[in-house]
Amino acid sequence: MKEKIHPETKPVKITCTCGAQINTISTLGKDFTIELCSKCHPFFTGKQRLVDSTGRVERFQKRYKKFEASKTKKAKAKAEVKVEEKDEEQKEDTAEQ
Repeated sequence: MKEKIHPETKPVKITCTCGAQINTISTLGKDFTIELCSKCHPFFTGKQRLVDSTGRVERFQKRYKKFEASKTKKAKAKAEVKVEEKDEEQKEDTAEQ
Protein backbone atom coordinates (compact mmCIF):
# COMPACT_ATOMS: atom_id res chain seq x y z
CA MET A 1 0.00 0.00 0.00
CA LYS A 2 1.14 3.49 -0.72
CA GLU A 3 1.64 5.67 2.30
CA LYS A 4 -0.17 8.96 2.96
CA ILE A 5 -2.97 8.43 0.39
CA HIS A 6 -5.49 6.56 2.55
CA PRO A 7 -7.89 8.32 4.94
CA GLU A 8 -7.18 8.04 8.65
CA THR A 9 -9.24 5.39 10.44
CA LYS A 10 -10.24 5.54 14.08
CA PRO A 11 -11.86 2.98 16.41
CA VAL A 12 -15.62 3.50 16.75
CA LYS A 13 -18.50 1.82 18.55
CA ILE A 14 -21.66 1.12 16.52
CA THR A 15 -24.79 0.69 18.65
CA CYS A 16 -27.94 -0.98 17.31
CA THR A 17 -31.44 -0.16 18.55
CA CYS A 18 -31.66 -3.77 19.79
CA GLY A 19 -28.77 -3.06 22.16
CA ALA A 20 -25.99 -4.86 20.31
CA GLN A 21 -22.66 -3.05 20.19
CA ILE A 22 -20.03 -3.55 17.49
CA ASN A 23 -16.48 -2.27 17.85
CA THR A 24 -14.78 -1.55 14.52
CA ILE A 25 -12.73 1.10 12.73
CA SER A 26 -14.10 3.87 10.55
CA THR A 27 -13.05 7.02 8.75
CA LEU A 28 -16.08 8.71 10.33
CA GLY A 29 -14.21 8.89 13.62
CA LYS A 30 -17.21 9.01 15.99
CA ASP A 31 -19.64 6.54 17.54
CA PHE A 32 -23.01 6.15 15.83
CA THR A 33 -26.33 4.29 16.06
CA ILE A 34 -27.99 2.03 13.50
CA GLU A 35 -31.54 0.67 13.31
CA LEU A 36 -30.82 -2.91 12.25
CA CYS A 37 -27.82 -5.19 12.67
CA SER A 38 -27.06 -8.83 11.91
CA LYS A 39 -28.40 -9.84 15.35
CA CYS A 40 -31.87 -8.37 14.78
CA HIS A 41 -32.30 -8.19 10.97
CA PRO A 42 -35.03 -10.58 9.70
CA PHE A 43 -32.73 -11.95 7.00
CA PHE A 44 -30.28 -13.25 9.58
CA THR A 45 -32.71 -14.16 12.37
CA GLY A 46 -35.52 -15.66 10.31
CA LYS A 47 -38.04 -13.74 12.45
CA GLN A 48 -40.21 -10.89 11.29
CA ARG A 49 -39.56 -7.70 13.24
CA LEU A 50 -42.14 -4.96 13.08
CA VAL A 51 -40.44 -1.70 12.18
CA ASP A 52 -42.22 1.50 13.20
CA SER A 53 -44.33 2.12 10.12
CA THR A 54 -47.78 2.57 11.62
CA GLY A 55 -49.62 5.47 10.17
CA ARG A 56 -47.26 6.08 7.27
CA VAL A 57 -49.72 4.88 4.65
CA GLU A 58 -52.49 6.96 6.19
CA ARG A 59 -50.24 10.04 6.28
CA PHE A 60 -49.35 9.51 2.61
CA GLN A 61 -53.00 9.12 1.62
CA LYS A 62 -53.91 12.25 3.57
CA ARG A 63 -51.19 14.27 1.83
CA TYR A 64 -52.16 12.82 -1.55
CA LYS A 65 -55.80 13.82 -1.01
CA LYS A 66 -54.67 17.40 -0.43
CA PHE A 67 -52.62 17.26 -3.62
CA GLU A 68 -55.53 15.81 -5.59
CA ALA A 69 -57.89 18.46 -4.20
CA SER A 70 -55.59 21.27 -5.22
CA LYS A 71 -55.04 19.62 -8.59
CA THR A 72 -58.79 19.39 -9.28
CA LYS A 73 -59.29 23.00 -8.14
CA LYS A 74 -56.62 24.13 -10.59
CA ALA A 75 -58.16 22.03 -13.36
CA LYS A 76 -61.62 23.49 -12.68
CA ALA A 77 -60.24 27.03 -12.69
CA LYS A 78 -58.42 26.34 -15.95
CA ALA A 79 -61.59 24.91 -17.50
CA GLU A 80 -63.59 27.96 -16.43
CA VAL A 81 -61.01 30.24 -18.03
CA LYS A 82 -61.21 28.26 -21.27
CA VAL A 83 -65.01 28.44 -21.26
CA GLU A 84 -64.87 32.21 -20.70
CA GLU A 85 -62.36 32.58 -23.54
CA LYS A 86 -64.60 30.56 -25.88
CA ASP A 87 -67.62 32.67 -24.91
CA GLU A 88 -65.66 35.86 -25.62
CA GLU A 89 -64.51 34.49 -28.98
CA GLN A 90 -68.05 33.56 -29.93
CA LYS A 91 -69.28 37.03 -28.96
CA GLU A 92 -66.53 38.62 -31.07
CA ASP A 93 -67.37 36.36 -34.03
CA THR A 94 -71.07 37.22 -33.85
CA ALA A 95 -70.26 40.93 -33.47
CA GLU A 96 -68.07 40.83 -36.61
CA GLN A 97 -70.78 39.21 -38.71
